[in-house]
Amino acid sequence: MNLILHVWRQKNADAPGRMVRYEARDINPHMSFLEMLDVVNQGLIDKGEEPIAYDHDCHEGICGMCGFMINGVAHGPERGTTVCQLHMRHFKDGDELYLEPWRSRAFPVIKDLAVDRSAFDRIIAAGGYISVRTGNAPEAGSILVPKEKAELSMDAAACIGCGACVAMCPNGSAALFTGAKISHLGLLPQGQPERDRRAIAMVVQMTKEGFGHCTNVGECEAVCPKRIKIEVIARMHRDYLRAALVGD
Repeated sequence: MNLILHVWRQKNADAPGRMVRYEARDINPHMSFLEMLDVVNQGLIDKGEEPIAYDHDCHEGICGMCGFMINGVAHGPERGTTVCQLHMRHFKDGDELYLEPWRSRAFPVIKDLAVDRSAFDRIIAAGGYISVRTGNAPEAGSILVPKEKAELSMDAAACIGCGACVAMCPNGSAALFTGAKISHLGLLPQGQPERDRRAIAMVVQMTKEGFGHCTNVGECEAVCPKRIKIEVIARMHRDYLRAALVGD
């Protein structure tokens, strides 16, 4: 199959960017999207041109490194799928695709399709941990966790921090990401001692990073590759309000 690609090329965060047209020829439908870009990049290298820069690592949809906009949709047209797990069989021969980086003030462009998502790391560092000395792993069942709470915590912990929620939100909000990180610790017994402090610290850091406010548009949930539910945002607001009223 043959495709036309319009790719955002930008040297760095301060340089102006522009869309550049490329042709992707003889693409195997069983390739992943990133494998297709590897073919395009090899052609550029063979011609002595600069290859397209993009983030990637595991290529298994679990690390959260990859991610960019494909025709205006974060991670492309398939639900619950990262770019590295998106296969070319979902497109048609002759399709014209527009590839752009995540668009957010808090995610400055590093180069081309790669952006700096270290703002997420700073949100986690602000409170996404348990500081008590836990020692060795306890015996199974020694700390009782209700099944419902365990399942909700695991669902929230599935967040891979790819940034699609921010990129797709019209406000550039990181509420889904932050809500997931607050939820997966705050729902468990081990996370209770610092629950209030965690909620305050992570929400404050999220605001400092320049992310927008959530207005419940729901685009974040729609494009999340791990299908994180928007309920984590409500839980984040509830924990924050409770912590603010009670005090540390």
